[in-house]
Amino acid sequence: MVLNHREMGSGPALVILHGLFGSLDNWITLGRQFAESQTVYLVDQRNHGRSPHASPMDYGTMAEDLRSFFDQHGIRQASVLGHSMGGKTAMRFALDHPELTESLVVADIAPKLYPPGHDAIFDALQQVELSSIQNRSDAEDQLERLIPEPDVRQFLLKNLSRDLQGGYRWRMNLPVIREAYPGILGFTGADFSYDGPTLFVRGGRSRYIEDSDWAAIVALFPQASLRTIPGAGHWLHADQPRAFFETVHAFLTRD
Repeated sequence: MVLNHREMGSGPALVILHGLFGSLDNWITLGRQFAESQTVYLVDQRNHGRSPHASPMDYGTMAEDLRSFFDQHGIRQASVLGHSMGGKTAMRFALDHPELTESLVVADIAPKLYPPGHDAIFDALQQVELSSIQNRSDAEDQLERLIPEPDVRQFLLKNLSRDLQGGYRWRMNLPVIREAYPGILGFTGADFSYDGPTLFVRGGRSRYIEDSDWAAIVALFPQASLRTIPGAGHWLHADQPRAFFETVHAFLTRD
């Protein structure tokens, strides 16, 4: 598996992983800020962005995708930052490959099973009649019937791309992602702990990391600390980008 990526900056390596339905494009602005002091690798996970479509799609497989990425790019060790689904991939990678993980940053996700919450998004994306749309506005009009939130629609529409015939397609692999979704909600493979420096960052308006999750977190990541970004929801890096950057940058550049 050769993952699509974008590299920028110089210095210690930092690999950034997006969340479900996302892509590396979501992290370009923050990536440029981190790149002022680090070599940043923005990575599309399998079945997302411009990376290959393939089964299976589970955290063990995605962690191995990342290990191969390290090999392909000669990365001996890196800090790994992941948001949501990407945070679970980052956690699994650190647990499986602690020797490759200089430090770990997990954005608004815990190593636990979550209840389903994306079925309406899957339904909406699959109901868009791609053959009938002439532009992105047509796609948004169709999505609006099932997804009333404008910011969510805009986030999802970043996955819309032209095909070779001039029509439109979803860049992500929706059938495989939906099939894998029950496993993505959970977290497995926690047979070992990662004892390196670890930061969990949560949004003050998000319920993805509860205080009651902390015991399970420190059992796997004994050196973990927790920071809360006031005013941020689950997409904390988009809601409060400056506070998120300053929090993570301080952790990554600590003495």
